[in-house]
Amino acid sequence: MANYQNLKLDKSMYKAGTSFSAQLERLDPTANYAGTELGKLDAFQRQLKRFDIKVSGPKSDQVAKFFATTDSAALFPEYVGRAVLSGADENEALGKIVAAKTVINSLDYRTIGTTTGHDVSAQVVDEGEDIPETVIKLKDNLVKLTKRGRMLVASYEAVKFQRLDLFTIILKQIGAAISKAQLADAVDVLINGDGGSTHPNNNAAAQITTAQAGALSYDDLLNLWSQFEDFRMNLLLVAPDMMQKLLQLNELRDPLAGLNFQGTGTIGTPLGASVIRSTAVPEGTIVALDNRFALEMVTAGEILVDYDKLIDCQLERAAVTSLSGFAKLFPEACKVLKLKAASGTEGTGDSDS
Repeated sequence: MANYQNLKLDKSMYKAGTSFSAQLERLDPTANYAGTELGKLDAFQRQLKRFDIKVSGPKSDQVAKFFATTDSAALFPEYVGRAVLSGADENEALGKIVAAKTVINSLDYRTIGTTTGHDVSAQVVDEGEDIPETVIKLKDNLVKLTKRGRMLVASYEAVKFQRLDLFTIILKQIGAAISKAQLADAVDVLINGDGGSTHPNNNAAAQITTAQAGALSYDDLLNLWSQFEDFRMNLLLVAPDMMQKLLQLNELRDPLAGLNFQGTGTIGTPLGASVIRSTAVPEGTIVALDNRFALEMVTAGEILVDYDKLIDCQLERAAVTSLSGFAKLFPEACKVLKLKAASGTEGTGDSDS
């Protein structure tokens, strides 16, 4: 009999300091099933197969199937966490603006930077001269971590006859909501800098304004593009109102751009940058960045689920949370374009349009 059928599962596995999935993989390595049908599954999926729990499709099981035995009940928090994470992972915007993701095991984290932010140019070195140094050091202030989450409030009796495929959709929506909030945190860091308002690292993005009040022109985009010297403007995060103005520019109305927008809902600019429309961006604002160098995402572990309540209380007020923060890697890799206010004052983001 295969090893996966003999594992003893209980909630203490969630307290071991490593993820539930990692422990299952250690106890039941996927490599042992190479060349077999079971080798196409990870260790958690093999446990679902062991207890014949189908979590997707029209013939998916009821939620109650997880609680048929003590061992199978221990799988439920991992199922919840994976479903929430799959919803979070569907937020393409967050993935596209993050250059690196760091997972930590504490609440304190300092990212690294160079002494002047981006002194990495390769200079000419004459014979006998010292080679210029790029000093990499920890930043002065901690990265601000924010807990985001939702509380699952439902009695077991209220959902025990519900199919898991529909339940998965609800959990994915929770993940999407967490990811949307994280995107707003990321945009705030890109614009205002990291470290939080009480201990800022003084690395807010440089801002310029449109030439005319309440209007966006192609020259404004060129001006924004010209602000990048050592980096490449390859992505624009655009507020909904600015997206409308962007789509009205004659320079973006060529047939190829129109076909791409009508077919995929995405546009590219003549400047070579991809464009993401997001309500996380303040009104009247375009955030331009080099997504290879601008932002680091820091998380204290992955999605956290309240396993005690999920197993013992069976869905009665169980918390699903994620602790994360963002740090600017190279401040010069991000610039901000603000719509000049009708009054003529700069940097307000207001308009009469």
